[in-house]
Parts: sequence; C-alpha cells; structure tokens
Amino acid sequence: MSGTHDDAIAAASPLWHELLERRSWSSIFLTPKWQGIWWRRFGSGNDGLRLLTIGPEDAPLGLAPMVLDGDTLSFVGDTDLFDYHDFIDVEPGFHAAFIERVADEPWKTMDLRSLPAFSPAMRELPDAYRALGYEVTIEDEDVVPGVDLPATWDEFLAVLRKKDRHELRRKLRRLEAAGEIRLVETTKETLVADFDLFHELMAESREEKRDFMLPEREEFFREIIEWSFDAGFLRLLFLELNGERVATTISFDYAGRRLLYNSGYRLEHGPLAVGLMLNALCIKDAIERGLTYFDFLRGPEPYKYHLGGQDIGLHRIIVKR
Repeated sequence: MSGTHDDAIAAASPLWHELLERRSWSSIFLTPKWQGIWWRRFGSGNDGLRLLTIGPEDAPLGLAPMVLDGDTLSFVGDTDLFDYHDFIDVEPGFHAAFIERVADEPWKTMDLRSLPAFSPAMRELPDAYRALGYEVTIEDEDVVPGVDLPATWDEFLAVLRKKDRHELRRKLRRLEAAGEIRLVETTKETLVADFDLFHELMAESREEKRDFMLPEREEFFREIIEWSFDAGFLRLLFLELNGERVATTISFDYAGRRLLYNSGYRLEHGPLAVGLMLNALCIKDAIERGLTYFDFLRGPEPYKYHLGGQDIGLHRIIVKR
C-alpha cells in the first residue's frame, strides 16, 4: 500500500489501529493520526510514502509506515516532533518478512531513527541484515527517561532518592507558602486561548523553545492538540499561583502512560521552581488517574532524574546496501 495523500493513511487506519491495540507497547507517536498530521504538513511534497502491510493480506504480521526519499528508506516523521519511532509489528516473523518486502524497493540506505532499546527491531534487524552482507551501524541517539507509577503519591515520594524527596517536599512547602496554588486543566471552550498561553509561556521559559516553535510547527501543535483533546488523550495543564497562571505542561495520556511532551513557565517565578513543581503535580495527577508510567520523553534534562526518571535508550539503525 502506498500513496502521497491523506486517503492512503485513512485507508490504512482501520488495520493500523487494530494492530496497535494488539501490541504489548504503543505510543501516540505511532498512531495514524499523529503520523498523518505530520505527513500532511511536512511530507506531502514527497511522493515516497510507503505504508507497507507486512505478511499475508488476510493475516498481516504488522505494518511499516515508511518514506522513500531519494535512495533513503526511513520511518514517517522526524526527531523534532516524534519522540519514538517503531514498526507496528505484532506477530513473530515480522522482521524477516519486512526484509523480504523491501528488498525490491530502490533504497541504498535504510535509516531507522528513535527506536527504543526494547523494540524487537533492535534485536532482529541488525543481525539479519549483516547476514545478508549489508553494512549495519547502530548509534545511540538519545534517552527517554521515565518512571513507573505506584498506586499513591506517598509511595512515589518514598521511591525517590532521599535528597530528591527532601528537596521536592521543601519546594512544595515554599510554593504553598507563596499563596494559593491550583492545578487547572483546559476545556473545549478554552482550548484555543489556553494553547496561546501555553505557547507564550513555552517561549518565555527557554530561548531554544522559542526558536523551536516555528510557524509550521505551531500549526502542527494546534492540530495535534485539537485532535488529541477530542480523542481524550490531551492533558494541557496550568499551575495557578494566586490566580495567575505561572507554568504549563502539555502531556498525552495514551495506553496507560502519561507522556510529558512540552512545558513552559514565567521566568519571574523561576525562584519558586514553578516548572518543576508543575511537573511533580502532573505526576501526582497521573497517579490519581490510575496511570502506570510517566514518560518524560526525549532528553536527559536534570529535573527528570530529580523526579525519579530512569533512562531508556533511543537508538538509530543505519543499513547500507
């Protein structure tokens, strides 16, 4: 199955969703909607979309959402807006069948980015391609820290390192002493205005975040938050201090996990660590909603480890014919 338009992804979506539901692990970045929105905004000038059903049509082993750009075959999406990539593989034999399926595609380089360390592709593909005489390189691309969530906030605090637990409690007390604090979640009626404020706080908090939010990425964000809100995945949260919104996060609740996608805060309230405190309260909220894992997503920022994050590696497989 291949094509360059939305109808190709729409046609693949029923099977795509069915396969995602059968996987032991999934992510919002692997959904047809996320990839379709990205493709429409960033990939539609390329006629190399390859949505490959792997295995028999009546009993597929999985799906491979790929792009052939020149002589390079890669996953749909980039590393700026996707924290994970992977195949939609659900049955044994998928990777052998994938190798056979793409053998006749005119690629010279296969570039598979952002594969989590636990992906079956990390175990299956390198040795299989080396056995065929291809050159295979595996690179460490980044880390995605995360933490298993217990049943209660007190249990979460108990598993933090003693120093981190002490500091978190101290900063929470200091914030509470500064005035009335409240966690506020967006609504359908306030979504557009709330995203505008999120954008403002994100840009204020760090120069690199301001530079990141180019107009085309902003439009991508807006479409993603509208879809994810309607689908029940979005958690756009604000920390209010004395009625003023001083920090914000965008997260997605998907497949029992909360994924912390981006954040921002007012610099004048930096001494109160309002960004870190909102992230902590975001974890508390996830626990209270019964989620089982908090994923800080891409990057080794120190605050993630102060909140209990443990690294999972992201890797890149490069295969050359």
